[in-house]
Amino acid sequence: MHERRERLAAFMEAEVYPNERALAREDDAAEALMRELQGKAKAARLWAMFIGPDAGGTGTGFLPYVYLNEVIGRSLVAPRVFGCQAPDTGNAEILHEFGTPEQKARWLRPLVAAEIRSFFAMTEPEVSGADPRGLRARAERSGDDWVINAHKWFSSGAEGAAFAIVMAVTDPDAPPHERLSQIIVPADTPGLEIVRAIPTLGHRGRGWNTHCEVRFTNVRVPIANTLGRPGDGFRIAQKRLGPGRIHHVMRWLGQMQRAFDLMCDRALTREAFGSALADKQTIQNWIADSAAEIQACRLLTLQAAHRLDEGDEARVEISLVKFYAARVLHDVIDRAIQVHGALGLTDETPLSAMYLVARGMRLVDGPDEVHRMVVSRDILRSYRAGRAWEFL
Repeated sequence: MHERRERLAAFMEAEVYPNERALAREDDAAEALMRELQGKAKAARLWAMFIGPDAGGTGTGFLPYVYLNEVIGRSLVAPRVFGCQAPDTGNAEILHEFGTPEQKARWLRPLVAAEIRSFFAMTEPEVSGADPRGLRARAERSGDDWVINAHKWFSSGAEGAAFAIVMAVTDPDAPPHERLSQIIVPADTPGLEIVRAIPTLGHRGRGWNTHCEVRFTNVRVPIANTLGRPGDGFRIAQKRLGPGRIHHVMRWLGQMQRAFDLMCDRALTREAFGSALADKQTIQNWIADSAAEIQACRLLTLQAAHRLDEGDEARVEISLVKFYAARVLHDVIDRAIQVHGALGLTDETPLSAMYLVARGMRLVDGPDEVHRMVVSRDILRSYRAGRAWEFL
């Protein structure tokens, strides 16, 4: 694993960092360059490290992936270079675990190979995305088909995707956690309309990098397109979102570390009021606090990954690191910008783009407040049962 991490870091230095600005343009030339770099990543056996060889990847588990993903996470464009960008990773994982052989042949293999892209249609504008039990999307049986009517948004990567995985209520009379199903919908199915790409913090994105409003109007697909069994939608969502959250945190570690590197370099080389910024107590405090917080995030992430590899759902560990790391990510980048002064607000460094993304991470895959609730609720449940909480 150490050897692979070194090869990955060398690839980042040679191929990714020098091309960051060109890839960030999100035009046809950037897409051609992305394809070229993806080919090089495949040739270097650094492709789809989030999933195992039986699905077309090169992964070996959650814990090794932490060490690799914190290198990948240093650049916002790198996940796609190495075939491990959301939402395709999450969709691939649930297709791998719950898909039929036919679904895997048609969708999983080309998805992992980056021959196609996908999107996940769960969040709706009319209800809170933090509580999927309130979803209004409906899929009704009609013979051997589902007929889907739904209004979704923040369907990331919908532009240009080959298929969607749609969360919809298929049995409104069932218990709350058994009402939903996940259904594969080819993007060219009549009635599927991408209404618009929703700009976030002033950025629209392009293709894979958009957050779209999507309508499904009398969309008809076979019952055979159901992922798992009807009623499994909530359970599958939990299986998808848990690993997805820790994948985010793994990459955030790389973002934090890169921002920290930039902050320290700037502090050592920039002088103000007769001495280097590194000599100022405030800057020293920021560096010390950042170092402690980054390492705390890293250890929390490693613990959660270890639990996942042992077969545990690690719900508390994942929620704990998700809300804590989202704040640390924001704070470390914010400090790095402050140390750079006005330069930190420009596109001359990667910090402004990193900051833009970091603010959204307190909402992505569930708002911080929900994850705090999950952690406190589960800990208190243990104490109510007469057991102390084990921090192991």
